[in-house]
Amino acid sequence: MKRLLSSYAFQALFCWIAAIYIRFVYVTGRWRVEGRGPADELIQGGTPIIAAFWHGRLLMAPTGWHYRAPLAVMISQHRDGEMIARTVHHFGVRAVRGSTTRGGAKALREMLQVVKRGNSVAITPDGPKGPRMRAQLGIVLLARLSGAPIVPATYAVSRRRLASSWDRFVIALPFSRGLYLWGTPIQVAPDADEAALEVARLAVERSLNELTQAADRRMGVEPVTPTEAAT
Repeated sequence: MKRLLSSYAFQALFCWIAAIYIRFVYVTGRWRVEGRGPADELIQGGTPIIAAFWHGRLLMAPTGWHYRAPLAVMISQHRDGEMIARTVHHFGVRAVRGSTTRGGAKALREMLQVVKRGNSVAITPDGPKGPRMRAQLGIVLLARLSGAPIVPATYAVSRRRLASSWDRFVIALPFSRGLYLWGTPIQVAPDADEAALEVARLAVERSLNELTQAADRRMGVEPVTPTEAAT
């Protein structure tokens, strides 16, 4: 089984099937998009954004990118990250490999170069290992260095399964009602000090949690809650 899971051919087949499943869920669902106006204005005006969404909402995230503009997403160097990278490739999304635990500095530099070239990026600020729905510092550091605004985004579905993983990964089911919610852009000043970065980090975390729990409630499902904050 380990040899099978690590084989290139099996991984390629699995990711192809996963991409087909995502498309099937999307085309059989009834989707609404709300709050995307500010992101539209930024992207159409030539300003790249840093899209932020929780790790547990990865599955349908590629179908929520309704722009022709290029997108790069930071994905961990772990084996699971390799599978995710190959899956999102089917949607034209480029993967930048790295995380807070492995290859973080290199990935941050590469993401910075992507933004500097005028392209948008996406980050799961609680990935790759959590705590769930708690933003880490990397996303606001990228925003300070690049000048690009952070735009929180999420989705929820009426028919789903929740994985037992740390992130309570949402497995959307076909023939669902679905809702994409976008939040207000969050700007980080280029001279932000440690205290200002923490304010921005909390703003990202709060916005994402409010959006995600509101989307869950509107789809009639129990909201996924963050891991309890350390005391």
